[in-house]
Amino acid sequence: MRPPPRLLLPSLAGLLAAALLLPLLSHEAAPRLAPPDESGTLRVATRNAATTYYLNRHRQTVGPEHDLVQRFAAAHAWRVEWTLFETTAAVLAALEDGEVHLAAAGLTHLPSRDARFARGPAHTEIVEQLVCHRDDRPLPRRVSELARVEVRVTAASSYAERLQSLVNDHTGFDFREDPRNTETLLAAVAERDVECTVADSNIVRMTRRHFPHLEVALDLTAGEPLGWYLPDDQAPLAGQARRWMASAAGQTAVATMRQRYYSHIGEFDFVDLRALNRRIDERLPRFLDLFLAAEAKTGMPADLLAALAYQESHWNPEAVSPTGVRGIMMLTRNTAASLGVDNRLDPAAAIDGGARYLADRHRRLPDSIPEPDRTYLALASYNIGRGHLQDARELARELGKNPDSWADMKDVLPLKADRRYYPRTRYGYARGYEPVHYVERIRNYLDVIGPALSAAPSPAGDAAPAQAGGLEGSAPTG
Repeated sequence: MRPPPRLLLPSLAGLLAAALLLPLLSHEAAPRLAPPDESGTLRVATRNAATTYYLNRHRQTVGPEHDLVQRFAAAHAWRVEWTLFETTAAVLAALEDGEVHLAAAGLTHLPSRDARFARGPAHTEIVEQLVCHRDDRPLPRRVSELARVEVRVTAASSYAERLQSLVNDHTGFDFREDPRNTETLLAAVAERDVECTVADSNIVRMTRRHFPHLEVALDLTAGEPLGWYLPDDQAPLAGQARRWMASAAGQTAVATMRQRYYSHIGEFDFVDLRALNRRIDERLPRFLDLFLAAEAKTGMPADLLAALAYQESHWNPEAVSPTGVRGIMMLTRNTAASLGVDNRLDPAAAIDGGARYLADRHRRLPDSIPEPDRTYLALASYNIGRGHLQDARELARELGKNPDSWADMKDVLPLKADRRYYPRTRYGYARGYEPVHYVERIRNYLDVIGPALSAAPSPAGDAAPAQAGGLEGSAPTG
């Protein structure tokens, strides 16, 4: 005999409740990412920016965070799978949802984030800075003056958290969170679409070279660490990352990253950078095809040749120095003759000759020198001469320095002007500090000039020249 219908009702209700609960239970029970030790793949979230991860003109993936993560993964024989996000908020959301093992996106270590995620190692110290347009006077120089400017910051960022703490302590001040990323907001300040924003000091250093009208009005912090974060269930991997970065290999990777991306950025020079950006628009297009053709012929990157030419002549094909060097590449009479350049004031002939000369300096260096050090030493040779560079390399060996390292050679080259050292070198005295400044300025110009060539097709094809393998290329700012 069938039971009364009323006895079926609790069962139906139970089934209905179970059906409704099943998706929730399934979601909660969804498997998290297998550790990279098991899968062989490290999944990483980052942002596309000059201080994190980007593609250079040769379609190579580079950037400070990129390089550190790749070194970490290589030390454990893992491959890296990158996922790019537009904003910090999106990076943190992917981290919270367990979509990635690690976030390497220029993230400030904060107590609020420590409570949500497993804290990884720190690698860079920054200051959060209020940035405004230099022509908007008077600029706020104290926190109490923030009330008279509009401040916008990227949403769900450390900047918003910092400003909210200031709002709590100071009446009359407010700010707006914006869905755009930090680099885009800095560009908006430069275009005077936004009054002020907040950015990390390393981002400001990179971006001001493209937008010299940006000015740091106020430091909001004394110094905070940037580093990695991991999902809260990846604490063992976080410990693994901290141990690696604290190791000798990790510290070498950090030092290499800083040398590659930040060491050449000197004190901000508004006049110089304003002139450079203006000449990129007004002068560079006249010579762009010549630099690209020289790259196709010699293998020396066009953006590097353009940066070298700017250092030499500010892209003035009729430049003449008091010492007799001439043209857009400022070739000496003897060098031009050796290269078959009859007219140093002909930009086509001069750029072709200068590129061949730099390629020759590059080729004559020992094969043991890695990139980008090899290219930096070739530039120094272009400036000071091969003999003086060889002297400095021998001196480096005597002093226990690495002659294949640009970081070490920056310290040794100036000793060619020191009477304690140069008398015992083959070629004697030289103003050895000049090639150091020369190379560092070219590296700085290269970062700004690169984006102007990024959209131009390379006659050499898609593959990067062998000589360009370790150069950082150009860095986007958006």
